[in-house]
Amino acid sequence: MSQQILNSLTQSQLKPGRDNFRVGDGVRVHTKVREGDKERIQIFSGIVINHKGSGIRETFTVRRIASGEGVERVFPVHSPNILKIEVDRKSVPMKARLFYLRSRLGKKATKVREKSFSPSES
Repeated sequence: MSQQILNSLTQSQLKPGRDNFRVGDGVRVHTKVREGDKERIQIFSGIVINHKGSGIRETFTVRRIASGEGVERVFPVHSPNILKIEVDRKSVPMKARLFYLRSRLGKKATKVREKSFSPSES
């Protein structure tokens, strides 16, 4: 009963078209960053290693390698601070969570089996 009430209240805050990516895809997340009284757009690009939750509580984790260190960031899917989510490359992951990428080093840390497109699919 209370779950139905919560879903009906948060329905207006859900952003349409934010479900175009999957775990394993390479994405670029455009976020609004406020610094004092100024606003700018910051792009965080990497591989989606986790996608969980539903409704207004849906989140995803993006991992990238910056200066030789792994950096992960968790984003709420329906946040008003996310302007758009661009998919750079599609992939075919073998698992629902790609936490094994955390233990990899170098170029192997960014390798996920990519989807091959045939001309008939485009």
